[in-house]
Formats: sequence, structure tokens, C-alpha cells
Amino acid sequence: MSASELGVEVVVTGVVQGVAFRWYAQAEALRLGLRGWVRNEVDGSVHAYAVGEDVAVSDFVAWCHHGPPSAVVRDVQVTQVPARPVSGFEITA
Repeated sequence: MSASELGVEVVVTGVVQGVAFRWYAQAEALRLGLRGWVRNEVDGSVHAYAVGEDVAVSDFVAWCHHGPPSAVVRDVQVTQVPARPVSGFEITA
């Protein structure tokens, strides 16, 4: 990890399950060179943890505001968290 890396947790609500949000988020994160994970939550939201260069993390958060074509994003909550050592970007649930 470098000093310019940023970690964020992102919670996206709206119509974000059943529209391949996690798969698109994984593809976008990998395209941006991020590491972390994304998962569905029981409340219907999608929760992600992303770590990487600050510009790439900002681009990922911006992408989360619209998501894939079939998604209807209502809200995106972003919390900056310590960058933890993770590898890859996985769909965990």
C-alpha cells in the first residue's frame, strides 16, 4: 500500500439487487485497479469496500451513483476507512 491509497466503504440503496450491480461493480473496480469486495445485504442494499489510489476510488464512488444500466440508485453513503491490505476484488455474497 502506498501513502496515496484510500479506503472507502460504500452502501448503495435503491433497485440495486437483481440487476447485476455486484458484477458490474467488480468489473469497474478491476478496471480502475482497485482491491476489495462487494456484497448484497439483507436490507436490499449493496455494500462495497474499495481500496486503491485516491483518484481511482473517487471514480468508483462516482460510478456507484448510477451503477449498471438496469439499476435505479436512490442513495450512496460513503465512509472513508483505513486502507486494509486486500488482494483482488471479490463478490463475497
